[in-house]
Amino acid sequence: MDVREATRLLKAMRAAALAGRPPKPAPRAEIDASWRRVLGHGVDPDGGKTAGLLSLAEVERRRNASPLKEVLPVLRDALVTVADAAQHIMVVSDADGMLLWREGHASVLKKADALGFEVGADWSEGAVGTNGVGTPLITRRPMQVYSAEHFVSSHHAWTCAGAPIVDPRDGRLLGVVDVSGPLSTMHPATLSFVTSVSRLAEAELRARHLSAVERLRTVAAPVLCRVGGRALAVDTNGWTAAVTGMPPVDRLPLPKSFRAGRVWLPSFGMCAVEPLPGGWLVQVVGDEAHADALPTKVVLDLSRPRRWSVTVAGDAGSWAQELSPRHAELLYVLALHRTGRTAAQLAHDIFEDPTRTVTVRAEMSRLRRHLAEVLAHRPYRFAEDVEVEVIRPANPAALLPHSTAPAVRGARDHPH
Repeated sequence: MDVREATRLLKAMRAAALAGRPPKPAPRAEIDASWRRVLGHGVDPDGGKTAGLLSLAEVERRRNASPLKEVLPVLRDALVTVADAAQHIMVVSDADGMLLWREGHASVLKKADALGFEVGADWSEGAVGTNGVGTPLITRRPMQVYSAEHFVSSHHAWTCAGAPIVDPRDGRLLGVVDVSGPLSTMHPATLSFVTSVSRLAEAELRARHLSAVERLRTVAAPVLCRVGGRALAVDTNGWTAAVTGMPPVDRLPLPKSFRAGRVWLPSFGMCAVEPLPGGWLVQVVGDEAHADALPTKVVLDLSRPRRWSVTVAGDAGSWAQELSPRHAELLYVLALHRTGRTAAQLAHDIFEDPTRTVTVRAEMSRLRRHLAEVLAHRPYRFAEDVEVEVIRPANPAALLPHSTAPAVRGARDHPH
């Protein structure tokens, strides 16, 4: 469409949405969902929420703590030159939506300063509404936000294309890489380009991870030769480098506060843990201790945005693990249906397609490898003697906001 005509149409859609009228034509589904979330946050459509910038010390602390620092050269080499030539800028945020790096065309950087689009600023949806940084953090999908699709009116002269970057080592959302610029310089291929570069950054992280696992394998192999019984060497994210006395597993989910000593793990029961350079040696103690350590409670915490977790507790202690978006959806549905769901029912609950049973069975198999003692099957369900608690967000609209699953959408619309 003509740029002016498209902008006029989008502004009319936004005005209708702000007035509580059904926009005609309707906005894109992801934009409509974002506007609804932002209205719930109380963001000012004419100015957003004004918040101070992070201090230079805090910006530097976040930069050093972020794995994105490892792939910043990849992002720069691929994006900055192109962004500069197209009169755009590249920004990189962390998982909270805080802008940590920004480079590109000098004149556009000055215009961005006027919008508060600068290093140390908060560009989450809850702060500045629908945008190419905060909205992909919620949806976990690449997204372009064009002109008046931005919730705040001062951003309407801009177009933004952002793609999330996920750590392949643990599935954790690290942040978003975004290319933004004046509306007149928008190109339809920008989103595809940014998405490709985000995948390139993830591939670089994966390559670094595989090299680290190989180094650990070299160290662990002679150690495991001397160890009797069942044991394995894992890196700090739980990825297996070497194993003896048991079938190999790709990854061992580790508690958040993993340490040397005796640790109870749902996968194996009681284990003895010793440090290795770059990882851990895990020895299974035995079935006797395992039998006395059955879990009695599961807490599914969905209250924090983008950081969902499951905690398993029993007499032997507790164990917690962060969840992927799909596993959070599946466990939530099973918590709603304590009597159980068949693969076809779960496929309908998640995909609105009861024929997608192969996908469901594969995901449930991964879950049960880590939660075998609390998850039963035929049908899939939480074990009857386990107490299940679900911690939901205070705002029903913030329940798994990335999810398009019918069961989750229904819970948002009818929270009681």
